[in-house]
Amino acid sequence: MQSIAALLPVGAGHQFVLYADSCSGVPHALHETKFAAVNAVVQRLQPQPEFVLFPGDEIIGLTADADALRAQWRHWLDVEMSWLRERGTPLWHTTGNHTTYNGMSEDVFREVLALPRNGAPGQEGLSYWVRRDDLLMIFVHTLWSGLGGEGHVETDWLEAVLHQHHDARHKLVLGHHPVFPINGYSGTYQREIGHEYTERFWDSLVRAGVTAYLCSHILAFDVQVHRGVLQICTAGAGTAHRMPEGVEYLHCVQAALDANGLRYQVLDTDGAVCERLTWPLPACAGADWRQLPRGSSAAPLTGVAAPGTVVAMRLSGRTAGPPCAAPQTILCAVVPGILAPLWLGLRGPKQTLTLILGREAGRSPHYWFGPDLLAEHDFALDLTLSPDMGPGGVLSRRGGEGWTSFAAASSTGLERLHWPALWSVGAGEGGVADRPYLGPRLEVAVAVTSAR
Repeated sequence: MQSIAALLPVGAGHQFVLYADSCSGVPHALHETKFAAVNAVVQRLQPQPEFVLFPGDEIIGLTADADALRAQWRHWLDVEMSWLRERGTPLWHTTGNHTTYNGMSEDVFREVLALPRNGAPGQEGLSYWVRRDDLLMIFVHTLWSGLGGEGHVETDWLEAVLHQHHDARHKLVLGHHPVFPINGYSGTYQREIGHEYTERFWDSLVRAGVTAYLCSHILAFDVQVHRGVLQICTAGAGTAHRMPEGVEYLHCVQAALDANGLRYQVLDTDGAVCERLTWPLPACAGADWRQLPRGSSAAPLTGVAAPGTVVAMRLSGRTAGPPCAAPQTILCAVVPGILAPLWLGLRGPKQTLTLILGREAGRSPHYWFGPDLLAEHDFALDLTLSPDMGPGGVLSRRGGEGWTSFAAASSTGLERLHWPALWSVGAGEGGVADRPYLGPRLEVAVAVTSAR
């Protein structure tokens, strides 16, 4: 088979593979076949990864029989992953809901994997940390039986380890459960960590300058950012069904980390690059900024955006006074005679910054919700539209804050949008006045850049 070029760090750095949720370990089962197809892609990478990260659900598990559980682990490690062992490539795991669902399974996990025993008290061999030169990786246990099981995670130890290794240039935190919902699938303790842990957990990552939280569990690939920290979800290593079907796909993620940041490519079972990202996004300080006039004008971007394209906006003005809950247009991408394929504006009594994408004629649009700008307030914020980031690629920030993705319940984003040739500022559909901006001031500047 033809080799696949791996992304490599520029200068000193690290290159690795991330994938999860194979739910295999049973000879001749469907998931074994699917997992083998993903492994075949990883084996085609040149050069091979320095290490592999697997954030959970290696085996189908979920059995009350400890010997059956051990047998699944033996098949997964000694047969399905024997190729990696033969190469001596380090493989680090997190716990998962198929593998550590009660005290017995936690004991088996400790026994068969023999991971570092530097974890939180009572979680030795379940949570742990690894230091590779300037890279710190912390593996949290997001379903510890000592706290209550699935969705429960200990945060004191996480904060302590981050503080202990504050000198690490690069920091990654891994856990099985996402912190923020994926593709609209939400549910405390089951689809994300318990919501009472979210704020403190994420505060710890932001304060410590963590690059990314790497997770799985939801059977999809997804990236989003919150206060400058990425959440990357990969759960496509072999489980036969996807969330949602027809959109998500089996995959692995190959990544490079260096002084410039993180780059990754998401590879399907044919070895094709389906998604990619360079983070941080390209700086727009030296970009060719264009102030858009009120009303209609020629768009600075048309057609389907090329990989690496970023549409950056600077929005400023003053919101209208109350009561004002009706939709107000900030920017509208116009196609005469049809509803706008892209609309950005304010909606509701809190004047919530909202982006609406019209996918197809006759089908309901998809919504992205950003910050509340509130009535009679001056505002100035940056907005970024990054098609490479899928549904997480609508981001905003104010002042010196980090980027945060808008909330959404879609499995796709701007990557499929055909950008119209006409944009309108401050006016609604087709440039007419059916959804005008009602505040006394509005300014919109735009720059289109590329990370390639």
